[in-house]
Amino acid sequence: MSASAPRAGSGAQPDRGVARGAREGRAFLDPAVVARLSHLDVRARLVVEGFIAGMHRSPFHGFSVEFAEHRPYMPGDPLKNLDWKVWGRSDRLLIKQYTEETNLRCHLLLDLSGSMAFRSPGAAMSKFEYAQSLSAALAYLMLQQQDAVGAMLFADRPLRYLPARAVRSHLDELLKTLGAAQPEGRTKLGPALHELAERIKRRGLIVLLSDLMDAPAEVLLGLQHFRHRRHEVVVFHILDPHEVDFPYTDTATFVDMESGDRLTTEPWEIAKRYRARMSAWSEQYARTCRENRIDYVRLDTRTPFDRALLAYLEKRSKLL
Repeated sequence: MSASAPRAGSGAQPDRGVARGAREGRAFLDPAVVARLSHLDVRARLVVEGFIAGMHRSPFHGFSVEFAEHRPYMPGDPLKNLDWKVWGRSDRLLIKQYTEETNLRCHLLLDLSGSMAFRSPGAAMSKFEYAQSLSAALAYLMLQQQDAVGAMLFADRPLRYLPARAVRSHLDELLKTLGAAQPEGRTKLGPALHELAERIKRRGLIVLLSDLMDAPAEVLLGLQHFRHRRHEVVVFHILDPHEVDFPYTDTATFVDMESGDRLTTEPWEIAKRYRARMSAWSEQYARTCRENRIDYVRLDTRTPFDRALLAYLEKRSKLL
């Protein structure tokens, strides 16, 4: 991500203003910094701008640059897309349309099951807050690229659906919906994914943000439903650091955040087996997704947001 330093004697002079901007921008890729920002629209904008500042080149290079045709201006269209030369010659308001404007329709699938509310001591964000912020950043980034983006919020069943739209004004509605959401309900990813797959009729990109706390076989059947309908699929598997590392040592009582079931145990006795099972569980998801041509990205809430945004852009570039 970061630019390499110029070699001694090469004569290259670093642009200190750019370097400083990149350093400042990268601060907003740190979940601990993002967690201190109260407004979701501010989080989304600064994460994306921080991501761009840290890149060698703009992620928008090559997107929305091939002119396709004109269409009549409609209220709500960005004024920057007006063809002013045509207007000057004919007084007709026409929008310049690019091939990539309608190339991608993306649906963000955000898991609102109760387990997503987990936040270990010292963690900057809960799994839900991380997924919420990442969803907002992805929506902001895609609308910057003139892609259509929608959202589906679900737990054991779909809870809220926003159709995909490509107009900038749609961002306000997306952020309002994401900002008002709260984790609730039981985890039943398989049935929820099947129902969501039936709702989305037009082929596009499906981005799932979830802790995947369900039987992998059921979840993968739901994801295969999307692939059967010829959607491209990206899975962001979001976990808490303590779920990954299991650092507990003293006698502890663990409480299921969805059922309320309690289990008292000696963590040091089970830590080795827990980590082995966690690794095998995650690897099962990774392997099966790979076999079904689904992009799988495992993250925990310490992970800077640029890793997830780059995964999206890599998938996006394959669709062009």
